[in-house]
Amino acid sequence: MTGRDEPQNQGAAHTPLLVLGKITEILNAFTLRQPSLTLRDIQRATGLPASTVQRLVTNLVANGFLDRTGDRFRIGVKMAYWAAAAAKELDVLDVVSPVLKDLRDRTGETACFFRVEGEQRVCVAVAETRHALRREMAVGRVFPLTAGSSGRVLLAWTPGLADAVLRHEPPRLTDSTVTNRDELRRLVKQTAADGYAITAGERIDGASGLAAPVFDAAADLVGAVTVQGPTLRMPYETCVEWVEVVVEHAERITRALGGRFPD
Repeated sequence: MTGRDEPQNQGAAHTPLLVLGKITEILNAFTLRQPSLTLRDIQRATGLPASTVQRLVTNLVANGFLDRTGDRFRIGVKMAYWAAAAAKELDVLDVVSPVLKDLRDRTGETACFFRVEGEQRVCVAVAETRHALRREMAVGRVFPLTAGSSGRVLLAWTPGLADAVLRHEPPRLTDSTVTNRDELRRLVKQTAADGYAITAGERIDGASGLAAPVFDAAADLVGAVTVQGPTLRMPYETCVEWVEVVVEHAERITRALGGRFPD
């Protein structure tokens, strides 16, 4: 009897795990860049049968995992409460550091995390490239917000900061530094629309940067994930190819912090 019962028990144990796997696939279909999806969108992203998607999504809505508006779905507000409890004792740098190392290994270039400090930006975490030719970076270094990709991101998602910083004429650090305040405002708006920023030679000649934002549970900006390196290895075309990689790593930190993208 034991021999006959064992496969049945194993099957019963595996069924919830299979369902949890499918639910995970559905939840992972929602990203900061695509926070709202239709059933068809979810089906395409997961590859699950339409009937399965409809059944599981209906249950997820009923239990608060997802919210529905018309024919579109998004991660439920209730999830933010659970995430906030998980992240309450979480040190941001404990989350950031391993993600930066992974980003460094994926791109081969230095990965940094910047935060706003007054009307400047400061590096609070860094994973240095293993290349001998590099643009030096260290924790604690402070730079203007008006030059470089991370500064552009920090200005784009910190309400009122661009107006405060641009009351004064931006310093010219290189021939490529943007000092025209109207042009900087335009670039900051473009960054907010794109969801990332790419710059070249603005802070240091021959250096490029690519940055994306990280948010907390209140949808407030936490900081900017940045990849930087010599333009020789990071021409504009390469930066464009890495956009999805950098955004993905920024989203990993946001998810770990229980964060969400601003509406």
